[in-house]
Amino acid sequence: MTEDSSKRPHFLSRVHPPVFYPATGILLALALLASVFRDEAQTVFAAVQGWIVTNVGWVYILVVALILLVTIYCMVSRIGNIKLGPDHSKPDYTNSTWFAMLFCAGMGIGLMFFGVAEPLMHMLSPPVGEGGTAAAAREAIKITFFHWGLHAWAIYAIVALILALFAYRHGLPLTLRSALYPLIGERIYGPIGHMVDVFAVVSTVLGVATSLGFGVLQMNAGLQFLFGIEISIGVQVILIIIATALATMSVMVGLDKGIRRLSEFNMILAVLLLLFVLVMGPTVFLLQAYVQNTGAYLSQLVQKTFNLYAYNHSDWLGGWTLFYWGWWLSWSPFVGMFIARISRGRSIREFLGGMLFVPVGFTFLWMTVFGDSAIDLVLGEGVTELAEITQKDSSLALFVFLQQFPFSEVMSGLAITMVLVFFVTSADSGALVVDMLASGGRENTFAWQRLFWSIGIGAMAIALLLADGLQALQTATLASALPFSLVLVAAVWGLLKALQADVTKYTTNDVVPLSRPSSGDGGDWHARLRGMMSFPRRAHVQRFIEEVVQPACQEVVEELAKQGVQAEFRSGKDGMVGFQVMHDKEVDFIYEVHPRAYLQPSFIGSPTNTAEDSEDNEARKYFRAEVYLKEGGQNYDIMGWRRQDVINDILDQYERHLHFLHLLR
Repeated sequence: MTEDSSKRPHFLSRVHPPVFYPATGILLALALLASVFRDEAQTVFAAVQGWIVTNVGWVYILVVALILLVTIYCMVSRIGNIKLGPDHSKPDYTNSTWFAMLFCAGMGIGLMFFGVAEPLMHMLSPPVGEGGTAAAAREAIKITFFHWGLHAWAIYAIVALILALFAYRHGLPLTLRSALYPLIGERIYGPIGHMVDVFAVVSTVLGVATSLGFGVLQMNAGLQFLFGIEISIGVQVILIIIATALATMSVMVGLDKGIRRLSEFNMILAVLLLLFVLVMGPTVFLLQAYVQNTGAYLSQLVQKTFNLYAYNHSDWLGGWTLFYWGWWLSWSPFVGMFIARISRGRSIREFLGGMLFVPVGFTFLWMTVFGDSAIDLVLGEGVTELAEITQKDSSLALFVFLQQFPFSEVMSGLAITMVLVFFVTSADSGALVVDMLASGGRENTFAWQRLFWSIGIGAMAIALLLADGLQALQTATLASALPFSLVLVAAVWGLLKALQADVTKYTTNDVVPLSRPSSGDGGDWHARLRGMMSFPRRAHVQRFIEEVVQPACQEVVEELAKQGVQAEFRSGKDGMVGFQVMHDKEVDFIYEVHPRAYLQPSFIGSPTNTAEDSEDNEARKYFRAEVYLKEGGQNYDIMGWRRQDVINDILDQYERHLHFLHLLR
């Protein structure tokens, strides 16, 4: 690929042609079909959606159920101890920032659009039974929880886990093709891998465009409610153009300055709006309902997971559950890659636990506060207007709902602002992700590429709205998710194979224990204690690495060469030395020693600072000579060991590695 890149114009040198051009062509064809051949597009969309619901709806149900089971297994088993990155890596973002970014990317616009509308619509027109009753209200909230609960976040989590594991722990490109590496090896760089990434790009653009379509419908409804601006396709197109322009500005700024700050800002607005409705509404009832709703959801989780309404012969499933599963699946490459991008350094258990329970808990609270408040207004206080308007135009539901509270115009303005910011964060993070997919996993691409995809996502949202509004959006979501769901099943299989290999690597620690050196001075424990209580400076550790570790590594490399094994010595700018043993198609062995800085413990006391030391805080630092393997830092110090002890440690680690390869065969 590098050779081909050098032959292309400079401005195209970071585009991955086998993905960029086919994906662009498919999306352009869909956009033309939807906007130019509108009547034909409506016929095609209706036929595709009918075929999917009738014939392959069960595929979506089984795939999503499988994903949830695999996610839970990875979280509670030994797999959960593995880190998304080297063993020594730390998270790039604090928990609060991480939660805000993944929540805004994963659910934002949807919660604003469906928070009031969906519970009311299920209560008024339930899949089974009579509508408009207390029993229908209870069932409506359970269905809403089911659509927005663990299944949705498990889909996001599994894709993010796949991408983060292979990119940050195995050094593969941050694209979906990498998940197939355990199954097809180097062929991921060929036609199969290209096809997977093309599917991911198309699915992502259509999924994000669907959410943006819902967003502009709601913004248009809010502007009509507040300022009398007409609800029309023309207004919605203008709103998409404005929001896309803002998203383009954000994506050009970058992840930390743009998306991160917008996500944190919108999370604050969401919490304020939630607290306002909770305090001004039936507070005690809502808190009771939250607990009851959560328990009811958990008690019926298995039954609802596999319920296809096969004996009811209802079209309800295709318009709701299958649409949601298709929506989450089509969004998962985008949300998954974005979350993988911000989750480096977390353990799998921490990552999956945080993704499943914190956003789901907040989502359930949101749906309870808004959904149960709306139901209480209709059933308890007789506000039938809210029910009637929701059935006619669900995009108006939130604003009619807020009209029943004090400061309704202020709250509606706040809601429109939130929808706009959610729109921007979805579009800019979507453009960032699609750009990476179409560039072979590169994070540093040209500005025109991010601009191209940001505008392209907005254009696709416009094309789908011109075709047939919500019908086209729903059909595009369902259709794009079908091929991707099959790709995802293969990717999950590859993930489990890779994770099993990592777990096997850890089991070798118990089978082949590491030896530890003697005190190095014939058994004088006084000298050993002095060594334990010393806190050497960088120069001392660097001298030890050069005089002891480097010769030890070179001796082992020379001896391996005599045994006919290919190995090469390596060194790094930070003072690292080590070597790598090549094992052809099996996993290579890497042994390195790095000088790593730490702050001295408080009981030692601080040495007298010089002016130079005070400037860079070096006076409070000491260094350890730590061992790093292919999977990262091992958190033990070999400073002060003799050359023979270092060689013994190398051999111990290499023996473990050979045993690991034996277990994999």
